[in-house]
Amino acid sequence: MRWLSACAQEVTSVIVFEITPSKMYSIMADEARDGRSEQLAVCVRYVSEGEVKERFLALSELMSFDAQSIADKLQEQLQINGLAHVKCVAQTYDGAAVMSGPIGGVQARFRRLHPEAIYIHCYAHELNLVLCHTCKAVTEAMELFALLESVYSFCTTSLVNHHSKFKDAQSRLGLAAVELVQLSNTRWACRLQSINAVLQTLPAIFECLSVTGSPLAIGIKAKLSMFSTIYAFLMFQTLLSITQGLHKLLQKETLDLAEALICKDAVCDTLKSKRTDAFATEMFERTKALCLTHSIPELHAKKRQKQRKMEDFLCETTLGSRTELMVAELDERFASVDTGLLKGIQACSPKSETFLNEVNLKELAGHYNTDLKTGQVLVARNFIARKADAGNPSQDMLAVYNLLNTDMFPSLKEVLQVAPTVHVSSCSCERSFSALRRLYTWLRQTTGQRRLHNLAVMAIENGILSQLSDSKVIDRFATLKNRRHSLMLPPTK
Repeated sequence: MRWLSACAQEVTSVIVFEITPSKMYSIMADEARDGRSEQLAVCVRYVSEGEVKERFLALSELMSFDAQSIADKLQEQLQINGLAHVKCVAQTYDGAAVMSGPIGGVQARFRRLHPEAIYIHCYAHELNLVLCHTCKAVTEAMELFALLESVYSFCTTSLVNHHSKFKDAQSRLGLAAVELVQLSNTRWACRLQSINAVLQTLPAIFECLSVTGSPLAIGIKAKLSMFSTIYAFLMFQTLLSITQGLHKLLQKETLDLAEALICKDAVCDTLKSKRTDAFATEMFERTKALCLTHSIPELHAKKRQKQRKMEDFLCETTLGSRTELMVAELDERFASVDTGLLKGIQACSPKSETFLNEVNLKELAGHYNTDLKTGQVLVARNFIARKADAGNPSQDMLAVYNLLNTDMFPSLKEVLQVAPTVHVSSCSCERSFSALRRLYTWLRQTTGQRRLHNLAVMAIENGILSQLSDSKVIDRFATLKNRRHSLMLPPTK
């Protein structure tokens, strides 16, 4: 047990040693149940040696779930690790009311102790909420995903009768062996995977349903054999493919806020470009061709229905409503940060039109009590321009930060350090919960909290662990408690 503590403490000391000279960090936290108790994972993000690093700090047991208890736990971990005196520039959690409440939530209580720590609602969660709310507002979407769940349940629940027939049909038709994907309420990327799997195995699904011949199979096949269903499949395959890249990008540890907003705007522009007659015609022709392949009758023309109000938008076509709702939700949810601070962060990015805008940078500097010198901003513009002319352009804000010299641009560099330090998502916390599956085996069901924390630190930060000096770990072990005989060698003369 003490060997584990020595290793874990030495790993944490390396993280603290990196944060201290950087003089700032941001914190993120998330909670999950490990089967017996509620666990709070705490991670930190900072800039060290010219790199953005996200590190796992602690795994702490929550005895109560109110905002004050969670905020106290966060502050306790900072004090234990000696980070309470270091400037915290941002805090990132999910959108649960207990975490995001502007008055009594964790973010409000934590800000009373760390006034500079702006709150960032995890953008990965935000994107999931955008897709969730958009699809709930469209009846056809709800019906489509309910049908996907029915197909998955039918083809995989009964391993002997249905699953084997589905596999045999795939083999007989010469299709690639593709597994159907179960839907999840929290991971919307699986929606696209499920749609792709169904479209790839559609002939095998039809044959499996026909061979079974049960009332449930007949009903599912009737719904799948509709022109409108195939159109919905292709429609959502296109729309979800547009957001898939943003899903993956928001989970990157090195992603900064300015880059995330640029990519979000690109997704919005792409969605808006789909609201054309040409795209509608293309979708109809693709649907018509796929239905012809599977002998599905074409949809007959119907009378034009009366317009209906959907949420806040009045629309004639469901395609327009889906894209309009999705774009509006993306713009609203990705603008949760204060406008002035957001402009200041964007002014730190060379990809922004307001790069090194003095007004925006000063607003950001004022929030973090930094006295930004005008002369440094003016000189930095010419310095960076000369570097670009010499063939060394800065690609992102971290490159700009590394390019500037601390002695020449002390206050500007401090402001530029804030931008890459701010989190975009809390995915690192969620990834730390994945380690619990490896730590909690049937042989470790009685693991105590202290031992679990030590194992988690060693497992998650194994890169630091592998580089530790054996002598440092031994010295740490020797000083963990008072002993009758000292294990430390006397200093050599």
